[in-house]
Amino acid sequence: MKSSFANAVAAYNDAAKALGGPALEPRSEAKNSPFAAMLKNETETAIATGETGEQTSLKAVAGKAELSEVVTAVTNAEVTLQTVVAIRDRVIQAYQDILRMPI
Repeated sequence: MKSSFANAVAAYNDAAKALGGPALEPRSEAKNSPFAAMLKNETETAIATGETGEQTSLKAVAGKAELSEVVTAVTNAEVTLQTVVAIRDRVIQAYQDILRMPI
């Protein structure tokens, strides 16, 4: 099953609809922005890196991959996950800083 940013948004919207909460609806100008395109591309790249690590690990369990391949793929996935978590933390911190700003 291939994951993507659009699937994640659709899953969030389904959950919000089931719980009676607001759904994410991107503005038309946000869909075409270079930042949105970059964010989508990087999200899909991060997901692909994680999937590559999983697939290489499964090949190793089946005896079809070298240990060095597994270590490299898993290390790449780990670094990618750490990067995603660091970016998420910075975005949350920036959002909290904006909330604390006096009006």
